[in-house]
Amino acid sequence: MSDFSLPPLSPSFDLQAALHTPRRWLVTGSAGFIGSHLLEHLLLAGHGVVSLDNFATGHRSNLDEVRSKVGEAAWARHHFIEGDIVDPQTCQQACRGVDFVLHQAALGSVPRSLEDPLRTHAVNATGFLNMLVAARDAGCARFVFAASSSTYGDHPALPKVESVIGNPLSPYAVTKYLDELYASVFTRSYGMQTIGLRYFNVFGARQDPNGAYAAVIPNWARKISREEVCLINGDGETTRDFCFIANVVQANLRAALVPAQGAVHEIFNVAFGEQTTLNQLHGLLGENLQALMPNLKLLPPTYRDFRKGDVRHSLADIGKARSLLGYAPTHSVRQGLHEAMRWYVAPGVAYAA
Repeated sequence: MSDFSLPPLSPSFDLQAALHTPRRWLVTGSAGFIGSHLLEHLLLAGHGVVSLDNFATGHRSNLDEVRSKVGEAAWARHHFIEGDIVDPQTCQQACRGVDFVLHQAALGSVPRSLEDPLRTHAVNATGFLNMLVAARDAGCARFVFAASSSTYGDHPALPKVESVIGNPLSPYAVTKYLDELYASVFTRSYGMQTIGLRYFNVFGARQDPNGAYAAVIPNWARKISREEVCLINGDGETTRDFCFIANVVQANLRAALVPAQGAVHEIFNVAFGEQTTLNQLHGLLGENLQALMPNLKLLPPTYRDFRKGDVRHSLADIGKARSLLGYAPTHSVRQGLHEAMRWYVAPGVAYAA
């Protein structure tokens, strides 16, 4: 869906130069995987950041790790609010005096949404609307939000192009598409600048490997490193477009800072643009882990039924983000796995099982 268009990216636009101008940002979901990386990058770049989390899925240890990495001087530019986006007053407090909102807070996971659609809607839809209203009332310059590739639903075409979607396959997908519709309406009705980023299977350090809803890469990395058997839903030929966290940080910053005038609403795919089967992923994880642990015994995976609500194949067309945002992903799946693997298996770093 695209109601308004960004002008072509100016050749003179330089992301690093744009980051030199100090601004005040809000990062919701800052104790989570993606949010904590955004917080870290902004603080290292010299910006002031308000961040918000309720620790429903985020971890205090993520904030501790960011604090350790950026140092006390940078951390002093950070104001943390412990609260829930389901509460409108908390959202209003968080948005005061903020230039740019990077909204990452959500209840992820297709299976979780099938088990608890009411809670998923409360956070992902009502909470999202609370944030839009708060950003509007505070006069924030731009509202960038985490959308999802689940919005493509059952549409079979590959690669996935932003303007063509199918029927949603889970309550989670419904809420993420609803967010896009609300953002579009707020742009039309109130002149807001809103940009949604449809993430495709993001991975990297600080991604929780535990629990029923753990993402596949950290979950399998933990299991393989412990010489446990990984479970694959289906025949292993399901494909995903895995996207390393550094690419996602870049996309968020470009989406916030790319020059545009007046009312703007756009949706962009954020991915690497490459298909990887689950069987290939299992093999890549084994290779990376054996490089760190030469005596590691690799066990073959166990296959089980396909999981309800899952999309069979996924591949993003990232041409629109390249041309309008200047998005240029720096890490392939192989490069990202190589960089993230030590975090997934380091004692005392990843979350306790």
